[in-house]
Amino acid sequence: MSKNDKMVEELTKIRELLTPKPAPPPPKGLWKEFMDFISKYKVMGLAVAFIMGVYLGGLVQAMVTGLVMPLIGLAIPGLGNLATFKIPVPPTELDSQGVPVDVNYVGQLFGVGEFIAALITFIIVAFVIFILVKITKRWGIE
Repeated sequence: MSKNDKMVEELTKIRELLTPKPAPPPPKGLWKEFMDFISKYKVMGLAVAFIMGVYLGGLVQAMVTGLVMPLIGLAIPGLGNLATFKIPVPPTELDSQGVPVDVNYVGQLFGVGEFIAALITFIIVAFVIFILVKITKRWGIE
């Protein structure tokens, strides 16, 4: 066998390896199509991850409002539970010259504590998800 024949034979083997295999025929029947959909798109894993995420968020929310916010409130004297902290905004009226005049009326309350609790909850959940993604990538899980 000549050198050119060996080269052609080797190139033919490479072409066979690089040629994509024909796609398997689509499954027949509704049940088989459904099972193919479930396995192909990993729907069960997605559902489990979603449910776990919802309950992880609820758990972290309870931890923040029940433990973290009262501890922050204890650290700041006179504040109480930070989760229920609200800032009153007294309304004012303008007199005829445009100067604000205070009136005896209870104004709006800004729920600053609720926002801070939601922000802390978001940061904790995002950090936990970040750590989980780092660990699963290190283990080679996608």
